[in-house]
Amino acid sequence: MTSVPDLDLDVAPLDRALTDLREHAAGWTATALPERVALLERMLPRIAAEAPGMVAESARAKGYAADSPWAAEDWTTAPWALAQGVRAYLHVLRRLAAGLDPLPETAVRARGSRTVVDVFPATATDRLLLNGFRAEVWTLPGTTREDVRLGAAAEYRGRAGAPAVALVLGAGNVPSITPLDVLHKLYVEGQVVVAKMNPVNAYLRPYFARVFGEFVDRGWVRFVDGGAAEGAYLTGHDGVDTIHVTGSERTHDAIVWGTDARAEERRRTDKPLNDKPFTSELGGVSPCIVTPGPWSDADFRFQAEHIVTSKLNNSGHNCVATQVLLVPRDWDGTERLLAEVRRLLRDLPPRSDYYPGAVERLRAAADSHPQGETLGEDCARLFLPDLADPDGDPLVTDEVFASALGVVRLPGDDAPQFLRSAVEFANRKLPGTLGATLLVHPRTERAHRTAVDEAVAALRYGTLGVNCWSAFGFLLGYTPWGAYPGHTRQDIGSGIGFVHNAFQLAAVEKTVLRAPFAPAPRGLFTGSPSLSPRPPYFVTNRTGRTTMRRLTAFTTSGKVSRLPGVFVSALRG
Repeated sequence: MTSVPDLDLDVAPLDRALTDLREHAAGWTATALPERVALLERMLPRIAAEAPGMVAESARAKGYAADSPWAAEDWTTAPWALAQGVRAYLHVLRRLAAGLDPLPETAVRARGSRTVVDVFPATATDRLLLNGFRAEVWTLPGTTREDVRLGAAAEYRGRAGAPAVALVLGAGNVPSITPLDVLHKLYVEGQVVVAKMNPVNAYLRPYFARVFGEFVDRGWVRFVDGGAAEGAYLTGHDGVDTIHVTGSERTHDAIVWGTDARAEERRRTDKPLNDKPFTSELGGVSPCIVTPGPWSDADFRFQAEHIVTSKLNNSGHNCVATQVLLVPRDWDGTERLLAEVRRLLRDLPPRSDYYPGAVERLRAAADSHPQGETLGEDCARLFLPDLADPDGDPLVTDEVFASALGVVRLPGDDAPQFLRSAVEFANRKLPGTLGATLLVHPRTERAHRTAVDEAVAALRYGTLGVNCWSAFGFLLGYTPWGAYPGHTRQDIGSGIGFVHNAFQLAAVEKTVLRAPFAPAPRGLFTGSPSLSPRPPYFVTNRTGRTTMRRLTAFTTSGKVSRLPGVFVSALRG
């Protein structure tokens, strides 16, 4: 039954959008693969045309200029991530159009008793631009190679779904989340989409509407504005068949169980107010695990930059921003690493915690930790170098979604013992299963291969980055993005389901990313050789904004002539 609207709510535009989508849903289902490919190909130039505007608007909303070094993140998470996602879909769909399986046969392999899929790099360009970066998808226990190969890209191999209308409730923090969710619903699930913008970044709606212009014109996509009232109306509307939300656990529970006095009883008895098929990405408290090893001074500096990037990117307003650093209590490198982290938090240029409620959450975290350090000029970066009693500590139990970083020191006389402690703490103490990062020196990994492999297998996160911030998995397009399986609507945690996932894999457990421990050329001496310099998304990269602007131009055009400019800028970062 369609929900009863607030008397002050103008529902006519919402009803009209859903009516239009319902009328044209069958048209999208009937759209042949060659035309679906062509639609994506024609989208890329529109992303390029809208990119400067998207970046400028995002920077303005965050309180800095479009030519600020901070704007590297806006090039990364707005136009480039969207273009990379489109390229990933194109790679797979073109294989299908050519009569090939979506996955090369060699990509699906056994890893012990498990079946894993090598999903990145997928092209020669991937190998060149992100040299040394790899991603593999672990499937659920019991999944065979044949299961994986037959289950991939079901929408295009005789198992297309019936026409349906999906509601995407957009995120307010990262610009590309909403359009990438729209693409997933269209191309993976075969559904037309109404996307309600989050009020925090509703300024991007005109850009998205133009990027998806052909889909809008054909009645397959609608972007609408509104807040909680509009969202509640749409989730309860008879014209909506499925829902995907990026947000908080509270948002999910309000939709499914309601907010009245009977909400908890409904949850307990599993009698939801809204029982539509529902997928979600809801965040949590993300850890970065630091394995002891033979780190050099340069390693301490580089990995401190890595950690601080995972905290300060987007002012910490990310669902997988590192909030808790798990370090060895007795390692002689712990204080050296924390000194570098402290220096960067203090010396990096100021920026605002712009997301609604962030300032209040930071203040509450500071008030509950009077021993904490407030770092940075004209900003309030909260650093807590020793959470001595983590049980019940709000920095461990609650997502701050702002620029606060806590440190938990764990026992372990060597790498295997520490990793066992860290895995147990992350899995049992930290809420959420979206993403985690594991830092381990290549020589340590070679010396303790079994212990590292066991830690990678045991960490219950949808994306695990080994020497790579887990957020990178959000950007690649090929890698499924979502919480570790096992949550239910009664205990939603970090959510249910995966998005992106260009190969359209079924039975996904998690993605494991790997990156060089040290940049080129120093990686030659650490045992992780690659051609990759300091990543352009590092907050310390001197040319990150230029590199990402040029990379966006290459990704949207595919012109090889643009590559030299990307390399020159990247090497100077």
